[in-house]
Amino acid sequence: MSDSSPLPPVRLHPEAELARAALSTPLLSRAARLARWAGPDTRVDAGGGLVEEQLPAAAELLGLSGDDAAAYASEAWRVAVDAGLVEITDEEAGIVAAGEELALLTGGSPHDVLTVWLSALETVVADASVPDLDGLVDAMDEGGEVDFSSLDWDPEAEAEFLDGVLGNLYLLTVSEDGSGGAPVPLPALAASMIVPSDMGEPTNDVLEQVSDAMMRLDDQFRLLEPVGLVEYQPVDETLMADGEEEPAAPVDDTDVSRYGMVRLTPLGAYGLRARLLEAGFEAPAVGELADKGADVLLDGTAHFGPSAAQAETEEWVAGREPLAAARELLAAARGADAGAPLRRLRCQQALSLVGLEAEAALREVLDDPELGGLARVWLSERGASDVPAPSQELVFWLTVDTLAAQLQAEGNSEELRALVEGLAEQHSGFFAAAWRVEHPATADVLEAMGRLHPDKKVAKEARKAAFKARSAQGG
Repeated sequence: MSDSSPLPPVRLHPEAELARAALSTPLLSRAARLARWAGPDTRVDAGGGLVEEQLPAAAELLGLSGDDAAAYASEAWRVAVDAGLVEITDEEAGIVAAGEELALLTGGSPHDVLTVWLSALETVVADASVPDLDGLVDAMDEGGEVDFSSLDWDPEAEAEFLDGVLGNLYLLTVSEDGSGGAPVPLPALAASMIVPSDMGEPTNDVLEQVSDAMMRLDDQFRLLEPVGLVEYQPVDETLMADGEEEPAAPVDDTDVSRYGMVRLTPLGAYGLRARLLEAGFEAPAVGELADKGADVLLDGTAHFGPSAAQAETEEWVAGREPLAAARELLAAARGADAGAPLRRLRCQQALSLVGLEAEAALREVLDDPELGGLARVWLSERGASDVPAPSQELVFWLTVDTLAAQLQAEGNSEELRALVEGLAEQHSGFFAAAWRVEHPATADVLEAMGRLHPDKKVAKEARKAAFKARSAQGG
């Protein structure tokens, strides 16, 4: 995942809703209970962890039992310390007191609560990159240093791997054609990190790597679920059983959910976006442009998917008076630069959301060579009277402008291919006239038509027209 281009925009839930979700997560709620329980008699070791003899009492307070009770209590305490819910006031004596952040969980704003939760998240993500403690103890030398080579574990590489997995989960969730809120199969997530995009049939070696990655991720997502980042259905234990053992019940080998399913929660989407922003990625969120100017809206949504662009534009339009909004949008849509056609397309889509109250703004640009075409379309669609017929020159200019915008927005898509075929069929003399259109993108559009049209004869006509257009433009 590259940080050079913007990620798809995410639709975040309201902060108040996310803060409630954060407070109800098992790990943060446990950490808060321990922070309120801690007092003058609470002691910590040199690393800030709760001393061993106090772990049973902490586990009992949290209602934990079983072999892992002390470990869960210890984890919750570590989160309390790292998130600032507990402060170590005397390191030498191991004395603690309530931290400043504890009061924010009950008296702070939703944003304050989420800031505390993000600190807890960082602790858990860091822990998820560490191998089991028994392995660490075995690899410890006499000087107290860990021999990473004996663990076959690279801390930096492991952290990068988990960050990459979480980044891919974010992409799969927020992309226009992604999973949305649906669970993602663990094998698909593991494969996204291992299998090269240009590989056809994965080799046995690659499949083995994917299987190993799945087992690592299974452990990691079990750790990440209690902090509210994901909802996780673990790998079916029978898959890891001895091959000679008979399963207790019949199993469905085609059931992909047996191999683990993970879903990014709304709180998780908020958390991963915050981490991506911190790492230098451009990770937009729907609604961020609602208070910006029309120029920022049209440029900002240029490469949004259709539904995200629609949602962003709806918020922008809803906060403005229709006539003023239409005038601002039209002014921002002008231009002869490379991005102008797509701005005009986004402008046209935004204007579809305003009613006849904006009619005056559209009539004001009927004679504008860049906006007159879309103004006529808007007025005609709403049954307005006295709409002047467009000249043939304007029709061709608008056609080139629309195709240029589609090329920018979608590339060589099937929809654009169908549009190109339809134009060539409806207008037998299209290419003879189109190369003369005085639009900066004329030659590029005609070249694209030659590339996209399946009929070789028509494609050749388009390429010839593109050559003429480039020659006429001095290119």
